[in-house]
Amino acid sequence: MVQYLKFINFSAVPFQHQFFTRQLPALRIRIVSEILRLNEDPNVHGLALDLPESLYSSKLLNAVKPEKDVDGLSSVNLGRLVHGDDCLVPPTVCAVMELLEDIGGKKVLLVGVRGAEGAALQSMLQRQGATVLSCHWKSPQLQSELGHADTVVFGSAKPDDVPASWIKPGATVIYGAHGLLSGVNRAWPGQGLHFSSPVAERLKLSAYSCYFLLQSCLRPRWIHSQRHRKWDFHSLKLQPLSPVPSDIEISRAQCPKAVDVLAKEIGLLTDEIEIYGQTKAKVRLSLLERLKDQPDGKYVLVAGITPTPLGEGKSTVTVGLVQALTAHLNINSFACLRQPSQGPTFGVKGGAAGGGYAQVIPMEEFNLHLTGDIHAITAANNLLAAAIDARILHENTQSDKSLYNRLVPVVNGVRGFSPIQLARLRRLGINKTDPGTLTEEEISKFARLDIDPSTITWQRVVDTNDRFLRKITVGQAATEKGFARQAQFDIAVASEIMAILALTTSLQDMKERLGRVVVANDKKGEPVTAEDLGVTGALAVLMKDAIKPTLMQTLEGTPVFVHAGPFANIAHGSSSVLADKIALKLVGEKGFVVTEAGFGADIGMEKFFNIKCRASGLVPSVVVLVATVRALKMHGGGPNVTAGAPLKKEYTEENLQLVADGCCNLQKQIQITQLFGVPVVVALNVFKTDSPAEIDLVCKIAKESGAFDAVPCNHWSAGGRGAIKLAQAVEKAVNQKNNFKYLYNLELPIVEKIRTIAQKVYGAQDIELSPAAQSQVDRYTQQGFGNLPICMAKTHLSLSHQPERKGVPTGFILPISDVRASIGAGFIYPLVGTMSTMPGLPTRSCFYDIDLDPVTEEVKGLF
Repeated sequence: MVQYLKFINFSAVPFQHQFFTRQLPALRIRIVSEILRLNEDPNVHGLALDLPESLYSSKLLNAVKPEKDVDGLSSVNLGRLVHGDDCLVPPTVCAVMELLEDIGGKKVLLVGVRGAEGAALQSMLQRQGATVLSCHWKSPQLQSELGHADTVVFGSAKPDDVPASWIKPGATVIYGAHGLLSGVNRAWPGQGLHFSSPVAERLKLSAYSCYFLLQSCLRPRWIHSQRHRKWDFHSLKLQPLSPVPSDIEISRAQCPKAVDVLAKEIGLLTDEIEIYGQTKAKVRLSLLERLKDQPDGKYVLVAGITPTPLGEGKSTVTVGLVQALTAHLNINSFACLRQPSQGPTFGVKGGAAGGGYAQVIPMEEFNLHLTGDIHAITAANNLLAAAIDARILHENTQSDKSLYNRLVPVVNGVRGFSPIQLARLRRLGINKTDPGTLTEEEISKFARLDIDPSTITWQRVVDTNDRFLRKITVGQAATEKGFARQAQFDIAVASEIMAILALTTSLQDMKERLGRVVVANDKKGEPVTAEDLGVTGALAVLMKDAIKPTLMQTLEGTPVFVHAGPFANIAHGSSSVLADKIALKLVGEKGFVVTEAGFGADIGMEKFFNIKCRASGLVPSVVVLVATVRALKMHGGGPNVTAGAPLKKEYTEENLQLVADGCCNLQKQIQITQLFGVPVVVALNVFKTDSPAEIDLVCKIAKESGAFDAVPCNHWSAGGRGAIKLAQAVEKAVNQKNNFKYLYNLELPIVEKIRTIAQKVYGAQDIELSPAAQSQVDRYTQQGFGNLPICMAKTHLSLSHQPERKGVPTGFILPISDVRASIGAGFIYPLVGTMSTMPGLPTRSCFYDIDLDPVTEEVKGLF
């Protein structure tokens, strides 16, 4: 329940002077602790203090957050009041001003009115044109000042040796002893004095009326404080070197902010983050509820042309763009990136934190383990795999009665179904809750899943490139009683649980998706799910922390969410919906969230729009399409580009013809973007070997081909400063007309959705399904999964299914070798040609260069 106004009341503490004096420090600590707790409670919109005078201190008053300071006595609020800025006037001061009539030109004397209340009252009286003096009871000038004052405000108890005759006849007297709010109902009798009588009681009532009036203002005030505002942000300064050092040297040369400082700068509350070390923190999903009324920022997608095996720098562009927006243009912005897999890190690709002076720091932490999300996915995935084989074994070696007795055992003399077992009974149409009342037929129906081992699609995973796990045999131990079968390992990021993490919108949604995961068919051809196996709750427990996005920062201190990392070939290859949603709230209506699609626009962007946008309900504002002169030369007929091998001279020397010929791929990717009705800005990621003529040619062709703008970017060598023109182009592009639409309707048959993608996106003449693929399509349609979106598993190195065909291939028939389903994630994925879900290590792996200094514990050679 929302508490608009919260009173902290210690005024009722029994007063025993010696005891109370000794307890003051402990009491103040208790009060400050309570204030700090309520500061972070989003349901409490205002704090009021009602304490004995002896407990007040500036430290205590300043512990209250300025936006929750109902008393208006914090230094921040008083500073605003003195300067005439918009602020909250303390209710007690409001009450005094309400009792006083026109005081312009009059002389007002404050006696015994001390501290913050005195300063606030003096400021308000001066605003009304009064001459204000202040003195204490022992002042030698007290009698003289009282004799000349038109209005006197007493803030503390009168000593007995001060007579009423000192007061100027006709003066107005306001008396509130022991603090204005806690005044007593007594006034000096005296002829000719004008009293606001009964003064103290009227003052007290007036002050409380101000408090209650505040309650009607607190909610709008609190909502306003949560709305878009410029972050109180401090960027980290860069001093780029030439030549540009290695990524890890650049990362180590920068001292990152403490993550709690970054969190505060972007508007996160203390109880909304869980800190991992000094530079990482998980962000709790409760933030979405707190900011649910805040408008979203602008949504920017970074995609790319068909890349070389080296990659063209989408992550680097993403990081450079947000550095330019926030550190240089003072615009709230967030980057949302995938967590890199350990497999490529130690295999071919190396680190994935961006590069040069546009990267996420610390890069070692970014690339190694992070906050353990991939490990949690591995554990959950393999628990489900173990549950499948264990269930098959137990069903094959036990009678119905024995199996049922073990599934529903007697515990402490009581036998009962677990909640997930009751849910299975309901799905089977058995409306019973007493295990002893099931018939033999119902027991068999409940206890036996009858999994057909030949239909198992759920594989074990490990986050390492291990080619020898691509095909294995499980169950060879004698204890498994001959129930061996062929299986395989996938890389961890290819797990459907990773895809679920990336597409889920809440903990409840994730739990439901995990329950819907189809792991096999039973012997009647019906799907068997994780919910049937009874493992859904356990999977959710393993994933409860992984669902929270991880907060990090760029080299220039701008915020980054790192969350999820689905395999971009067989899954949709985007960071999480939750990270995007939280970031869009944090940046506010005028801010930007920049997220990234996997591989080229034909794979990553198409999946982002047709799968992720459907799951999230978010509409992209603009697409940034990353291109390089190097990749365009490859598409124009240049020699092969191979990871680890030196580039041929065609790529290091000016060759305008190769660039012009290769721009066909850039033009095609722009056309693909236009299919979805979203404005596109081309970001040309500039390398030092690119000539000015080559750069100008690419930008000219891009704009002639329908791009809103095309901008060369030097963020790799210059940081955010090198992407300012890109940021400005994006800022203009989001104001263009946006006619976003999906490529296909979900109601289309599975085969027609596949054909639409193949023809409209890839440029294929048609598709051809193998008998196995057609059989799977028929099965999924019959099982009710025909209305899911399509997630094509295809090579990223060509628009076609053949990696060696560069440029814009045409006239080809796209072969569909198999069709599989990720029902929990919510998509069907056809396999185009031969696709591996477990990468292998090359002859010369990255791990040859990776080492650890045993003295400093520094990682060497990561990238």
